[in-house]
Amino acid sequence: MPRSPEIRFRRRVLAVGAIATALSACAPKQPAPPDEKPVFRNARFADLPGWRADAHAAALGAMIRSCPPLEKRGVPGFGSATDWHAICTEARNIPAGNNNAARRFFERNFEPRAVRGPNGLTGLITGYYEPELRGARKRTKRFNVPLYLRPGDLVSVNLGRFDKDLKGKRIAGQVVKGSLVPYHDRGRIERGALRGKKLELVWVDSATDAFFLHIQGSGRIRLRDGSIMRVGYADTNGHPYTAIGRELIRRGEVPRKKMSMQAIRTWLAAHPAKGSALMRTNKSFVFFRLLTGPGPLGAQGVALTPERSLAVDRSLLPLGLPVWLETNRPDGAPFRRLMVAQDTGGAIRGAVRADVFWGPGAGAADIAGRMKSDGRYWFLVPRPRKPLGYSHPGLRRSADTTRADAPGAGRALTGARIRSNPVR
Repeated sequence: MPRSPEIRFRRRVLAVGAIATALSACAPKQPAPPDEKPVFRNARFADLPGWRADAHAAALGAMIRSCPPLEKRGVPGFGSATDWHAICTEARNIPAGNNNAARRFFERNFEPRAVRGPNGLTGLITGYYEPELRGARKRTKRFNVPLYLRPGDLVSVNLGRFDKDLKGKRIAGQVVKGSLVPYHDRGRIERGALRGKKLELVWVDSATDAFFLHIQGSGRIRLRDGSIMRVGYADTNGHPYTAIGRELIRRGEVPRKKMSMQAIRTWLAAHPAKGSALMRTNKSFVFFRLLTGPGPLGAQGVALTPERSLAVDRSLLPLGLPVWLETNRPDGAPFRRLMVAQDTGGAIRGAVRADVFWGPGAGAADIAGRMKSDGRYWFLVPRPRKPLGYSHPGLRRSADTTRADAPGAGRALTGARIRSNPVR
């Protein structure tokens, strides 16, 4: 959450040696192999399974939420801010709830491109949701698990500012004697590394619920007076995310075929002492901020729409574009609908890898926790209004595009709120 607010580079005064150390330690010696980059293959709307049966007006509403950042910055290689302003102006004039008008709008302004990764057109599709926890503004015997604000000494570095080959990569740490070193991991924070710094945003009554909130990236806290506080992702401590579901499989505690969020919760409840140690194998730790306004925010910085917002690998794919998704629900029923790429996640890695946002509540949590299906998707790219004048630095041409001379044909992109499903 997003699933989560956009990870923003925080300007800090750092010693040159600290940055150099961070870059040398984390920068790959060579750019990512070309085969890891997605390729866009030309398609037609007639190729999209179930295209005409969808409620396109709902997707249009989700896309309009993405318009402000699109109109401000555009999408490199996929339309300037001016191009997107024209598209969004037309979108805002479509009558609300008119599915036919919304469908014609998308067909008039976009062209579908099938996304292919190194393993083909099919990849893993999972789900996420907005959890609700019980909490209090002050610590009590019951409410004794803190959700922390972002520490002032946490340094978040966007490596793309130093090397274009590292676009989309970041590290985080703290400056100690002029050097950037790793920040406290989950274990140290839970043992009190931040105690006394007045960073507690709210207190909740379950360490397990707090852990899953870290994974989801944002959620709602129902306070003792019945009011709702919405919290969202602010940053992480910079340590890599470890899926505890995979760790349980590795240990032989849960069979792979039975793995789900519900299976993890059941195991944690049955093994409280071992559960604390297991959760600490995920050294990544999320810091939160108070959210105002509608809905949880995704990585694009806009409110997410249940069953219409999609999390993708932001380092490979652009945010803000409509996406036609074909996959299955946990019960096997087809799930074919128009989504909008508005979020990313710590475990969302790869050209064909996505997370469906199911919304808040127990029902959404149940579906999200069980969703683990193969799927494929088509990005809808703007029809060119004029030559873009440049190509994205990571674009590749596909050998099997149907119209190699078409604008944008066969192109691929290279590019937190953390919010990844625990099973991933």
